[in-house]
Amino acid sequence: MSDRNSIESRLLQEWESRAGSAMNGRLHDSRAEAIKRFRDAGIPALRSEAWKYTPIRRILDRMPTLDIDPEGINTDGLDLGASTIEGLDAYRVVLVDGRFQADLSDVTGLPKGARILDLRESSSDEDVVRHLDGTGTEARDAFAELNSAFVQDGVAILVDAGVIVPRPILIQQIVTAQKPSLVQPRLLGVFGRNSQARLVEVCSTAGQAEVLTNAFSEFHTATGAVIDHVRLIDEHAGAVHINNLRSYQEGGSNFSTNVITVSAGTVRNQSYFLPDGEHCETHLSGFYLAQDGAHIDNHTLVDHAKPECYSNELFKGILENKSVGVFNGKVLVRQDAQKINAYQSNKSVVLDDTSRMYSKPELEIYADDVRCSHGATTGELDKDALFYLQARGIRQDAARLMLLEAFASDVLDRIKEEPVRAHVDQLIRSRLSRN
Repeated sequence: MSDRNSIESRLLQEWESRAGSAMNGRLHDSRAEAIKRFRDAGIPALRSEAWKYTPIRRILDRMPTLDIDPEGINTDGLDLGASTIEGLDAYRVVLVDGRFQADLSDVTGLPKGARILDLRESSSDEDVVRHLDGTGTEARDAFAELNSAFVQDGVAILVDAGVIVPRPILIQQIVTAQKPSLVQPRLLGVFGRNSQARLVEVCSTAGQAEVLTNAFSEFHTATGAVIDHVRLIDEHAGAVHINNLRSYQEGGSNFSTNVITVSAGTVRNQSYFLPDGEHCETHLSGFYLAQDGAHIDNHTLVDHAKPECYSNELFKGILENKSVGVFNGKVLVRQDAQKINAYQSNKSVVLDDTSRMYSKPELEIYADDVRCSHGATTGELDKDALFYLQARGIRQDAARLMLLEAFASDVLDRIKEEPVRAHVDQLIRSRLSRN
């Protein structure tokens, strides 16, 4: 390990010291396999093509020594306000520094056949054991393996066949660490045949310490199930957030996700979708606002393995003041996946010449009866439209805000919960107005 940086060596040593505290026999084996894959892969080097514009090794080298999965969390007086959405009538699940907090959560009225469990206390649950790390290893990287190797806590959302969860589930993920730390939240969602659920995740920081959040969410969506997912990441400038999302779909299912990133630090969203049955629908959207030196990177892969499926991908972003945006979206259509409809688009507005946007949409198609398209555009704010609004008596700052809000609207309008959409609209408006 001499050629690896200190954080890798420390992580491997820490895992060895904790190996005896695994959840149970089967999960211990899974964790051991994950740490082996992490050891083999290592944190991506500067020459890594997938991390070309987000030099994660250099970023982590600049961070101080991290407290790995800090213990002794104190939730006394914790303000949940920053991660609360006004007007949203929802079941509430709270994770603090990656650990489920039953006393702060409220799932009163959850219908029969729907369960929300603490992973630490449900490691022998049959559904948890069967599905945790059940999305396979393809397209996983070192950070997904790292989370799986250390997984002991988090939350599992289990919905039986035919159950409709009547209210959205709000998952408040709060990092409170007061010293440099590694926090690894874990979310498992298992949705039975013809079930329906809506999930809203809000990720925020309560402290100002430099923190590496290495989050991993995996969703198993059975035949006929309809799942809608929104994730809002809003963290301070000292935070580095790596977000792995993996979605497995059976035939005839519908899975939608919308990732809104407005963090002031560094964020890498990595999403892998496997529609593994006919007539699946996969909708993935994202909006990113990078200001004042923020770095926001979105990587997606839709792996069409079966025929007659549909995917629609739209990511849009606004960048200003020494910020960096990255988008790499890939649609893979395998040889037997005929009659696929897949659409992908990335559009960005760069507001000054100090910011940079790197976009790489990709199609890899091995079937001959498909409809697939992709595209990317990056440009400045439309000066003609700005002049048009000013000519009608609208101040320049107000006209600028109107155009930027209109640009973001077709992504934000995909948020189905009106209070969530209003919350995100207001958040983006306030950030744009600030500059």
